[in-house]
Amino acid sequence: MGFLVTTLIFSVVGIIASICSRICCNRGPSANLLHLTLVITATVCCWMMWAIVYIAQMKPLIVPILSEGE
Repeated sequence: MGFLVTTLIFSVVGIIASICSRICCNRGPSANLLHLTLVITATVCCWMMWAIVYIAQMKPLIVPILSEGE
């Protein structure tokens, strides 16, 4: 459930950032395409980083070893 909700949040933030860059930085079709590409790339990279960290916590590679006294 948390993975889906956070993915939707990243999608909404990416759409809002795309709209804001389109409104605030309207300098022609070439610049608009560049800004849109940068916003989408940044959103996807941030989501991928979050997803990798989230999934890595489900099955950690290094398991804590308890000593016999604990």
